[in-house]
Amino acid sequence: EIGITGRRKKGMGSIDTSTKAESGSDPIPTPNGTANGLHAGEDSVQTPAVDSTGASAENESLRKRRGSGVLPLEVGTRVMCRWRDGKYHPVKVIERRKFPCGGVNDYEYYVHYTEFNRRLDEWVKLEQLDLNSVETVVDEKVEDKVTSLKMTRHQKRKIDETHVEGHEELDAASLREHEEFTKVKNIATIELGRYEIETWYFSPFPPEYNDCSKLFFCEFCLNFMKRKEQLQRHMRKCDLKHPPGDEIYRSGTLSMFEVDGKKNKVYGQNLCYLAKLFLDHKTLYYDVDLFLFYVLCECDDRGCHMVGYFSKEKHSEESYNLACILTLPPYQRKGYGKFLIAFSYELSKKEGKVGTPERPLSDLGMLSYRGYWTRVLLDILKKHKGNISIKELSDMTAIKAEDILSTLQGLELIQYRKGQHVICADPKVLDRHLKAAGRGGLEVDVSKLIWTPYKEQN
Repeated sequence: EIGITGRRKKGMGSIDTSTKAESGSDPIPTPNGTANGLHAGEDSVQTPAVDSTGASAENESLRKRRGSGVLPLEVGTRVMCRWRDGKYHPVKVIERRKFPCGGVNDYEYYVHYTEFNRRLDEWVKLEQLDLNSVETVVDEKVEDKVTSLKMTRHQKRKIDETHVEGHEELDAASLREHEEFTKVKNIATIELGRYEIETWYFSPFPPEYNDCSKLFFCEFCLNFMKRKEQLQRHMRKCDLKHPPGDEIYRSGTLSMFEVDGKKNKVYGQNLCYLAKLFLDHKTLYYDVDLFLFYVLCECDDRGCHMVGYFSKEKHSEESYNLACILTLPPYQRKGYGKFLIAFSYELSKKEGKVGTPERPLSDLGMLSYRGYWTRVLLDILKKHKGNISIKELSDMTAIKAEDILSTLQGLELIQYRKGQHVICADPKVLDRHLKAAGRGGLEVDVSKLIWTPYKEQN
């Protein structure tokens, strides 16, 4: 689905607001065929996302050296690598590790595919590399300096085309520190319910899990374990069949639970550890008390299975109605991201407040919200007879007036006449914009929402 990202520093529940674009982008393959967290459930290998760093340009400080004499490859080496599509793609060696009792060639290398997003970084064997294409760094300091400059330029104008990440608020030093600390994925795969999911990013699990390439999660309480046998023993004892909170919405097989981070601290922290595996620029802290987590589930006779979630500050002075949002990879591209956005606004309506997602938004994050705002506002304008003001639109939709104004200005539906803004709603123009905005995803049946705003709870 989408990844709307806003870097936060208050609590674990306030990770990057990240959802994923549900159209106009290529999904990323995972072992079970799912795609983009931003993914779908087809069993097919799909095209990777373009790397947001735009780091495919050759560096002038590199020189070519050919043949097996370069082994073992140094960190920083650029070489062509055979990817899962059977084709060779340019990579940069990020890290290397030696097999126990191995010789000079017995290394495996952690590589970044410079054309693609960091989520595709992986460990590869020597036989996947074309040693005739080896390029090694002559002057690493010069190379670092050029890369740093490139990052800051490209960061402002290039975005990942499927997974939305907020790099914009990071200066060059912070970005490099982040990427150094998280450069190697510590957990390769997780098992969650009936899915095995390939992870995308580093997540700061406790040190005792440093030697695990796969973790096993209880899909109901989100406790995680190193071995399948531990999970099986846990499942025999775990009496949860849904998230540990109040069910506030049930429509068909869809259910939404509100989890208080203060009452269910361990669950909130585990949820954040899990989410970080699929969100890049997401700040993890341990204070989840300040947040409410809204966990969307698909329900069957085995229980309520987590699909995705969004978090929200209990009290936001800035009118933020959403802090972080994620749809898990097996459930992506099914409209759940749009459903979560719509749900956050329905809660705002119940509170009698206007709402807005936490800033900063990445370009695609803004695109996702702009699509929602466009559909909601134009639906009203099409049906409304007579004049209507920005304030009235805001009262009807719970969308912040500034968001309404910027959306309508972007669609060129606002004109400035006689000292005031006037909405120009030509039916043909509205239809054209609505078509361009795409489908609205799953509908929220407001009659099924039973919820008391937090401030009114005991």
